[in-house]
Amino acid sequence: MSKRLISGTAVLKGRNIFISPSNSSMREMSYGRIRLDDKESRVSFINDGQETGLVCLSGAATVTVGEERFELKTRDALYISKGLPVTVQTVSEVDLVECSAVVDGEYPVQFVPYSSVKANEKLHFVAGNESSKREINIMLGTNVKAGRLVVGVTSSLPGNWTSWPPHEHAAMLEEIYVFFDMPEPAFGLQLVYTDGISAAEVEVVRDGDAVLLPEGYHPNVAIPGSELNFVWMMAAHREVVDRQWGVVTVDARFA
Repeated sequence: MSKRLISGTAVLKGRNIFISPSNSSMREMSYGRIRLDDKESRVSFINDGQETGLVCLSGAATVTVGEERFELKTRDALYISKGLPVTVQTVSEVDLVECSAVVDGEYPVQFVPYSSVKANEKLHFVAGNESSKREINIMLGTNVKAGRLVVGVTSSLPGNWTSWPPHEHAAMLEEIYVFFDMPEPAFGLQLVYTDGISAAEVEVVRDGDAVLLPEGYHPNVAIPGSELNFVWMMAAHREVVDRQWGVVTVDARFA
């Protein structure tokens, strides 16, 4: 069984942590999912020692952080300072991606409505050419103060490549991809390699799958007729200093 691919993370209800430094190759990052509905409508936790990012994939929820309340709807994001009590509650249903990383510094709670991302051409843009065109949304980047986390969402055109040309950033950042909004029979192929693409590890990825990317070039491709949608979450190795999006090493053979 692959230690890189974690399947089925969109199935369970409640709050579930699937990846952490204690059970994976991640050094700093943890990934969880919060899925609530009218039967299981509330969850509370404390993010001791960790900064936390939430990205709403679908639905809506009220998130209470300490004494502050925020209304999250689809594609909104929230940065949560370490050590705060958090309650998530919905009157209908909600699906949230949760990512966390241990930090030393103190950074303020910050709400990021998707409308503010979409209005900023540095955070919302189209990249690639005809066969690798994709939409990129940087949810937690230069628009928030944080220690390690950089988080965004990428959506490809059907059949297109993303993360192309192949790149890597292992000296500064580790990463996790979480695939979503890919109903059956949609799937994609995730490649990861360090010593040449002919030796690449290839994973079939579907809705709810998470792929660990502590190192290596990591291009992926959608099947014809289906998009590839994924949340990418990165944690900087050196707090603040390495928290940079877009500083990558490109495989020169495909540049």
